[in-house]
Amino acid sequence: MPTPARMTLKILLPFQVLVQRTDVTRVVVETQSGSFGLLPHRLDCVAAITPGILVYETEDAGEAFVAVDEGAIVKTGWNVVVSVRNAIEGVELSELRDAVQSEFLTLNEQEQDVHAVLARMEGDFIRRIAQFHNE
Repeated sequence: MPTPARMTLKILLPFQVLVQRTDVTRVVVETQSGSFGLLPHRLDCVAAITPGILVYETEDAGEAFVAVDEGAIVKTGWNVVVSVRNAIEGVELSELRDAVQSEFLTLNEQEQDVHAVLARMEGDFIRRIAQFHNE
């Protein structure tokens, strides 16, 4: 009996590899267009993913859930690489859904605040350069 096809899944964070499995049979992530599923024989592809729950399945352990922030997923051959800014592994789906809402959405609000402060600083810098140039 032929061995079923398996994929290698890597979930990468900026400073570490969070998940590295070589026995994955399927992967499902959320994109702006909806759920996006990958099976071993699917053609190579790339997709932008949104904050949500990534599901991957192995034959021996079943489904596993990872809360992921925005990022990208790339499938080439038998390899699937997910690159995200932040991720949390977990067993309970309800806990992960709460983590996505509390951590990732809060981070996005903080990032917006930082961008607003940086925009003000840039504006002040440009005004000072213009004043210096006019003098």
